[in-house]
Amino acid sequence: MATDQADRVEALTAIVGRGDVLVGAAISDDVTHDEALGLEPVTPWAVVRPHDTDQVSAIISWAGANGIPVTARGSGTGLSGACLPHPDGIVISFERMRSVVEMDLENHVAVVQPGLTLEELDDQTAPHGLIYPVFPGESSASLGGNVATNAGGMRAVRYGVTRSQVLGLTAVLGTGEVIRTGGKFVKATSGYDLTQLIIGSEGTLAVVTEVTLRLHPRPTSGATILVPFPDLEHVAASVPRIVGSGLNPTMLEYIDFVTMSAITANVGLDLGVPAEIAQAAMAYLVVVLENRSDGRVEEDTAELAELVTTLGALDVFVLPSAAGAALIDAREKAFWTAKAHNANEIIDVVVPRAEIPAYLDRCQQIAAEHGSLVVGCGHAGDGNVHLSIFQPDPEKCHLTLRQILVAGIEHGGAISGEHGIGRAKKEHLASVEDPTKLDLMRRIKSAFDPAGILNPGAIFD
Repeated sequence: MATDQADRVEALTAIVGRGDVLVGAAISDDVTHDEALGLEPVTPWAVVRPHDTDQVSAIISWAGANGIPVTARGSGTGLSGACLPHPDGIVISFERMRSVVEMDLENHVAVVQPGLTLEELDDQTAPHGLIYPVFPGESSASLGGNVATNAGGMRAVRYGVTRSQVLGLTAVLGTGEVIRTGGKFVKATSGYDLTQLIIGSEGTLAVVTEVTLRLHPRPTSGATILVPFPDLEHVAASVPRIVGSGLNPTMLEYIDFVTMSAITANVGLDLGVPAEIAQAAMAYLVVVLENRSDGRVEEDTAELAELVTTLGALDVFVLPSAAGAALIDAREKAFWTAKAHNANEIIDVVVPRAEIPAYLDRCQQIAAEHGSLVVGCGHAGDGNVHLSIFQPDPEKCHLTLRQILVAGIEHGGAISGEHGIGRAKKEHLASVEDPTKLDLMRRIKSAFDPAGILNPGAIFD
C-alpha cells in the first residue's frame, strides 16, 4: 500500500511539480469541509494544486484511469457540502490559479481563473469604473465556486445571478477532455448551451478552469433606505410595486425583527429607529438605490418614500452612508450571526415572491409543531428566503427542515435558491424531485463524466 501511494504521489508530482502534491499531515484541516452545518469533515487522500488548464486535464485523465474521485475546491465558503472531499480521493485546489487572464475594456469582459476571489476581482475592476455585480455575501468566495453553485446574493434583483453574468467557460470533462464554451458575446444559437448546463452543476459535470464574465458600469452614487412595516404581508405586497415602479433597485431585502435585532446587536449598530417604531415593526425592507449622480438617487429615493408610505410603511429612513454600508455588511453576514448563535440548520428555499407571506406563515406553523425557532431574512425581490432553524433535538430538527422544504415546493418554489444541493440537501432533493428529471440528470452526468469520478455523491448518489 505504501508503495502504491508513493507511486501515485510521483505520478501527480510529474504533472504539477514537487511541492504541489500534499498528503498526510501536509493537508490543511481547511480543505476537509466547507461552511455547511452538520456535516462531518473528511480528509482526502491528496490535495493537488495545478497551475493551468493542461495540468487540470492531466490530473483528471490520470484520476479517471485509476478510478479516483476528484473534488474541485476554491475558497470553501459554500453552504451545502458540495466541496466535501472523499477519503480515497483528491482535491484539486485552485489556489495557484487565481489570476485575471484578461480585462477587455472594449467589450466589458473579464476572463478569470477559478481561484480568483470576488474581492480580488473587484480590486481590479474598480479602477476602470466597472463592476462584477454578483456578490453572495462573502468577498473571499472564489469565482469557480460561484459558477459551481450559480451563486446569487442581494444584487440579483437588479443584475441576476451568476448564470446571467457568465458568457463562456473553459472546462475539463471527467475524461480529461477540454472544452471551451461561449465567448465574448451575449447571445448565440449554436446547439446546446453547455455554458449554462455546467453553471450550477456543483463540479459534477466538469471542472471549470477559466470563466469569461460580463462586467457592468460601476454606479457612482447610492442610498440605503430602511423601511419598517407592521408585518411581512405589507413587505411582500410592496415588493412587486417597487419592482414595477421602474426604480430598478440594486437590493431589495426583507429582514424579520428577530434577525434585525440579532445582526445589528452583533456589530453594535444603531440605526436610529425610534423606540415606538421599532416596537411596532415586525419586518423591515432594506432598499439600495444606485445611479450615476446624487441628484438621480435623491429623486428615486423621494419616489420610493412616497410609494412605500402609501403601502403601509411605518416610516422611511434614509441611512447615513456609513450606517447603510454597515447594515448591508451585517445583512450579508447574517449566516455567521446565526452560526454564532448555534443555529442547527440554514435554509435557502426560493418561492414566487408573492408567496413569501403565505410560505413564511406556514414555516412558523411547522416550527411551532416541533418546538423549533425559525427566523430569517431574504432577497424579497426574487423570492429567495433564508431561514435559520434553532432546534437541538436532531429528529425534531430534521422534521422541521424537511417540512419547511416540502412547503416551499407546495408554494411553487424549489428547495435551494442559491446555496446548491451538495451533500447537505441531496436526501431532500431525491424525495421531492421528479424521478424522471433526476434520471435525466444522471444520464447527463454520464455523458460528461462516464467514469463517475467528478464529485461523486454531490446532488445525488
